Amino acid sequence: MSFEAINDVSQLEAIYGAPGQASLVKVADRLTDEYRALIESSPFFALATSGPEGLDCSPRGELGGAFVIHNERTIIIPDRRGNNRIDSLRNIVRNPEIAMLFLIPGSLTTIRLNGTAIVTTDEGLLSALERDSKTPRSAVVVTLREIYTQCGRAVLRAGLWDPATYVDPKAIPSPGDVLNAQTQGSFDGKTYDAEWAGRAAKTMW
Repeated sequence: MSFEAINDVSQLEAIYGAPGQASLVKVADRLTDEYRALIESSPFFALATSGPEGLDCSPRGELGGAFVIHNERTIIIPDRRGNNRIDSLRNIVRNPEIAMLFLIPGSLTTIRLNGTAIVTTDEGLLSALERDSKTPRSAVVVTLREIYTQCGRAVLRAGLWDPATYVDPKAIPSPGDVLNAQTQGSFDGKTYDAEWAGRAAKTMW
């Protein structure tokens, strides 16, 4: 199946028309008091990066804040324990352009941030990011270029914070099920699922 593609921005503009005033004036080039308050209320964001292999989008979360605000144009993200794929870090080392999308539980407001980033192992910085006596192996330092709120329709349409829409985890494939299928049954997915909670608790930070 093939579809006709739009290859000219002017075609898009003809379809959608001019953006509204609010969608333009909300853009800031720094963390204003309002934007700071908004992202400080967010325990979760998605980090988008790009490298030679393509695009990547990584979830980042931490109750109390998955990042530290250094100043009005700088945000520091500790790289907490994960699966060691380091897809985002690989991309940033080769291409500093990044984007972030912040979610606030219970709020329809999402916040988009675009900028550049570096990966650092500065000992003084990493020590300051210690959590439960665990120091991150690296940190991402983001330089903000622009930040703005996003229309809440997507969150509203998704019913994201409505418990009535929550999915029963037992009704969908587990990570172990995926691993088992991907390896044609050679990976013990059942044991992987059973041990995950204990493994995560020991390697949270």
